[in-house]
Amino acid sequence: MMLFGKISQQLFGLKKLQWSRDSRYFWEWLNTVFNKVDYERIRDVGPDRAASEWLLRCGAMVRYHGQEKWQKDYNHLPTGPLNKYKIQAIDATDSCIMNIGFDYMVGLEHVEKIKFCKCHYIEDNCLQKLSQLENLQKSLLEMEIIACGNITDKGIFALLHFRNLKYLFLSDLPGIKDKDHIANAFKTALPSLEIKLNLE
Repeated sequence: MMLFGKISQQLFGLKKLQWSRDSRYFWEWLNTVFNKVDYERIRDVGPDRAASEWLLRCGAMVRYHGQEKWQKDYNHLPTGPLNKYKIQAIDATDSCIMNIGFDYMVGLEHVEKIKFCKCHYIEDNCLQKLSQLENLQKSLLEMEIIACGNITDKGIFALLHFRNLKYLFLSDLPGIKDKDHIANAFKTALPSLEIKLNLE
């Protein structure tokens, strides 16, 4: 019996190693599912509601115009007229949002603040896609990007398209290679911008 117990423990250990590798693929697959854009849903409920569902499904939070409270529970999204709740701020800390889901942002017209913190799937192409959205170019005032390891100088320079940006905070971004060049470029292009860099 003791021998069986030792063998089962060893098998369990091997199975655990195998599972950990398989589980990574499982979570990547699941996150891709969470980010898949449902264009019919956007059409049926409007961009703000559909984007809210996407963001909360992926672990992010949203705050609506006229409200202090952050929405973080998918099951407690507000009900009522579909055009009543307009996303003003997005906090994507520890979320699994990724590039394929960013089409949910296309119709958002009132987003003033976005925070990406510890977003493992955020890459340069995400920031480039965001920076091309005309609605966000007009509305976005504040952005924070913290501990997103796949962001490089290329992605940060795309943010220059946000002509009304008033505050930019960049921290713990190992992919950034030339912070002085970034700081000078933003000061030249957006002289009223308050930029804070906490980069090595």
